[in-house]
Amino acid sequence: MTSRLNPYISFNGDARQAMEFYKDVFGGTLAVSTFGEFGAPDAEGADKIMHAMLESDNGFTLMGADTPPGMEHNPGTNIAVSLSGDDGDLLRGYWAKLSDAGSVSVPLEKQMWGDEFGACTDQFGISWMVNIAGTPS
Repeated sequence: MTSRLNPYISFNGDARQAMEFYKDVFGGTLAVSTFGEFGAPDAEGADKIMHAMLESDNGFTLMGADTPPGMEHNPGTNIAVSLSGDDGDLLRGYWAKLSDAGSVSVPLEKQMWGDEFGACTDQFGISWMVNIAGTPS
């Protein structure tokens, strides 16, 4: 495997729902492992997600997990996941699903730099930026 850089998101007990939502948004294959599968199956939080990895057909990789029992969950406000490219229909479809049931801070529309850009926070509190490359003049 080549080296890669991808987002890894910590959730507060709803990692399975979040990762299944992202699979619905992006498609692809979702692999999920619980704490119980790699430890004591009867322990507190055994059904929670120890590691999940979504690999889309477009080459996106998104990883996530539930915060382990006994550890504090500290959602950050200094990170966003960015989606960008020139396939407007595909990116607008992602935007529609991510912003539905979430909140939009910047509507997806043409910006002064010539691209379409929008920012939203999805229903799980994750910030997303979508940038659709404009046609060069």
